[in-house]
Amino acid sequence: MHTDFSDLATFLGKFFHYFVESLLFHIIPKPKKNVAGEIVLITGAGSGLGRLLALKFVRLGAIVVLWDINQENLAETCRVAKEHSSARVYGYTCDCSKKQEIYKVAKQVKKEVGDVTILINNAGVVTGKQFLETSDEHVGKSFLVNCFSHIWTYIAFLPSMIANNHGHLVCISSAAGQIGMNGLADYSASKFASFGFAESIYFELRHLKKHGIKTTIVCPYFIKTGMFNGCLSKYPTLLPILEPEYAASKIIKAILENQVYLITPKSIAIALVLKHLKNIEQLTGRRKSAVSPKKVGSGARREIGSDGERN
Repeated sequence: MHTDFSDLATFLGKFFHYFVESLLFHIIPKPKKNVAGEIVLITGAGSGLGRLLALKFVRLGAIVVLWDINQENLAETCRVAKEHSSARVYGYTCDCSKKQEIYKVAKQVKKEVGDVTILINNAGVVTGKQFLETSDEHVGKSFLVNCFSHIWTYIAFLPSMIANNHGHLVCISSAAGQIGMNGLADYSASKFASFGFAESIYFELRHLKKHGIKTTIVCPYFIKTGMFNGCLSKYPTLLPILEPEYAASKIIKAILENQVYLITPKSIAIALVLKHLKNIEQLTGRRKSAVSPKKVGSGARREIGSDGERN
């Protein structure tokens, strides 16, 4: 009982600290760093959020390295990015579910472009089925892409960052990596894992006094991209499905300001507090799935809410 109270007190203390800090920075804006000339690698850059992040970094003068499994989509992102007159863009086809392929392409990047200084692990997959309806293959794929690819890219690119005490690690996790959701068991578990991994490396780097290497962990609610096409929020005021442009702008701002945690919308942060104070079943629902049993991205009309009920 004493331990539970101590943990809760610690959590609330940290929450209050970050809340006050957030209020202060609303009054006094954080300075933004210059990323011109930085080598930015974005996985899952062929479409959606990854493409938007790539275009924004090009405009900021960064050297952009794009990875995607879909060669056609990747080529289109490269084409659009290169419309910027001074753009330096490099595209590589890479299946982020395969360790050896990541290591092979990473070696190419180091040789042809240089040491990556900003790593954005954005590639992701989702099945959107009840757990017992999800095949072993799909569960495995969720973890390989949503979590293990982060580990493998860190192994490939983190040593040079440590050697130079310079870099930025960006993990695109999810609100589902903070609060479990019905119908997203494999996705949610893999996002919990990616969040925990990124946060652990953040603390390791602090312990090593490598303060020149920054970390940003992003936990957005669902974004209107191919992965969640057709999803609708049951409570759009509290839990809006995010517009890709809005999400990308928030992520860029967080990176430029060296913000460690980005949870959006802010109602998710409130849900996290409630999670520690109330039974989580009251937030996520007990019976019905958070998404349609049909594959997410199929365009079927769905409504998602924090209680996991569908209309």
